[in-house]
Amino acid sequence: MPASGAVTRNTLRQQIADALRDEVLAGRLLPGEEFTVKHIAEQYGVSATPVREALVDLSAQGLLDSDQHRGFHVHQFTVADFRAMIEARSLITEGVFRRAVVHGTRRVRSEALVSVRRRAEEAARAAKGGDLDILIGYDLRFWRELTALITNQYICDFLHRLRVQAWVFSVPLLRGDRACRDWLWSGHEQLVDAITLGDADAARAVMDDCHTHSLAWADRVDPELGRPRR
Repeated sequence: MPASGAVTRNTLRQQIADALRDEVLAGRLLPGEEFTVKHIAEQYGVSATPVREALVDLSAQGLLDSDQHRGFHVHQFTVADFRAMIEARSLITEGVFRRAVVHGTRRVRSEALVSVRRRAEEAARAAKGGDLDILIGYDLRFWRELTALITNQYICDFLHRLRVQAWVFSVPLLRGDRACRDWLWSGHEQLVDAITLGDADAARAVMDDCHTHSLAWADRVDPELGRPRR
């Protein structure tokens, strides 16, 4: 694990947690896959303590489950879980944009949206091209930066956690779906446009489209077989 300068136990713990989360999001660690602290420590060439702490952190984020005798495994979300994530996200963002209608989204300075717009462009391009690996990274950064501009940090962190969990559920299914590209939402730029113009109603409409799109994709997933219906 590359690092520059002194590496404390806390930064090593965060690096390991980030690396493992990326493995899960990339679909290289699959739902239900088991591993131990010793296995991860050997894989990264580090001591057991920061690994154990990183795995506990990921468990607290709902990405891993722990078993006293068998170690850890990637949490297996269900279609019902995914729908509940979208519902929670929808309810929270509805409140955020309802508040924005009252207070106005013009308080978000256009220069602050420059970085967010770049993320939006890259995320939309990856979605339209069906490049899931690139999309995930830009999508997560886009939403995190955007929500940090328009709401408080507690809501921002919660929405980020929901989005990560939704991707963890979606990635293995999307990789096995020949129609994957048709189901990757690409409205990031339209949302930035609406917020740049201070049009909270338009922004809320784009968000509604995002949630509807996600639920339509969930309708294709067979809850018994855990894969897209043909």
